[in-house]
Amino acid sequence: MPDRKQGAVLAIVAVPLVVLGMLFSLLLLGGSSEAACNPTGGTTSVTIDPATVPDTTIAGYRHDQLVNAAYVVQAGKDLGLGVRDQTIGVMTAMGESSLRVLDHGDVAGPDSRGLFQQRDNGAWGSLADRMDPYISSTNFFKALMQVEDREALEPTIVAHRTQHNADPYHYTRFWDPAVAVVEGLSGIDTGLAPGAGGQVCSGVDLVPGTVTASGWAPPGAGPITSPYGMRVNPVTGIYRLHSGTDLQAGGCNGPIWAAQAGVVTKRGFDSGGNGTITIDHGGGVQTSYLHMYDSGMLVDVGDQVSAGQQIARTGSSGNSTGCHLHFMVIVNGSPVDPVPFMAAVGVNLG
Repeated sequence: MPDRKQGAVLAIVAVPLVVLGMLFSLLLLGGSSEAACNPTGGTTSVTIDPATVPDTTIAGYRHDQLVNAAYVVQAGKDLGLGVRDQTIGVMTAMGESSLRVLDHGDVAGPDSRGLFQQRDNGAWGSLADRMDPYISSTNFFKALMQVEDREALEPTIVAHRTQHNADPYHYTRFWDPAVAVVEGLSGIDTGLAPGAGGQVCSGVDLVPGTVTASGWAPPGAGPITSPYGMRVNPVTGIYRLHSGTDLQAGGCNGPIWAAQAGVVTKRGFDSGGNGTITIDHGGGVQTSYLHMYDSGMLVDVGDQVSAGQQIARTGSSGNSTGCHLHFMVIVNGSPVDPVPFMAAVGVNLG
């Protein structure tokens, strides 16, 4: 079991994602554009009566587990929360207890109990409260409601800020099963997005970059915080090539721009957990952009992008000590120093 659970909401770095509005059931949303983007409003709750849960299996969860999921959903509804928040509750309970009311803790939290493995620290009520699926869900949601701008955060980050987990992305793999359970029990198409992270929204528009006459653009704002070259890695302590140039890039959530027009060939995480986007510009030239969170990567593999198009938001995933952009230029398969390369095409980094 992972380390977890502080009573107060934990503030960590997370990055909002601007996504296209998704169509959501008119029955739930009333057709507003805000609701279509983000099904979190109080009028979008779903109802699941625990007493009527069928004896079936959904996403590998059996009847007793599905009954507990129904208690989570009902607790969220009774607090006026929307279906996205309700589903985050189910996701979190899956990640903590596999939707079982556990009467034992673990090494990280020997006093943890219940659906959410809540600690005996005074923040989650009595032992009886923590062992009651409805009451423990209610206390979880009351803490979740204190997470600022949660509609603009990945579900796993919302869960993490509600009750601390050593791995902020621990809950990610439970998002799709949680959506399946909520939809299967309610009989409603929630409109929630599948895949790692789920649906998030932000009221902030994309920011265009500045394109030079040569058709190139700075990938992020300066200053340079670490240049290309040999160095002692600040995380691993290993002396090795720093294969790109680090830019402050506006700090956390700052805009990251495509350095030139091209095709996205990679969008995801490397073996070190670094969020990575790679663009092929043709002629043997590629650029790579590192350290974004999943929600901060705004393009997908196969997308055609233009120079200066915002493709991401600055994050601190993987081998990173703080929010910044690690920018790489790869020529014929090998990294080169981005500063002189970009200067030759009319872009001064930093």
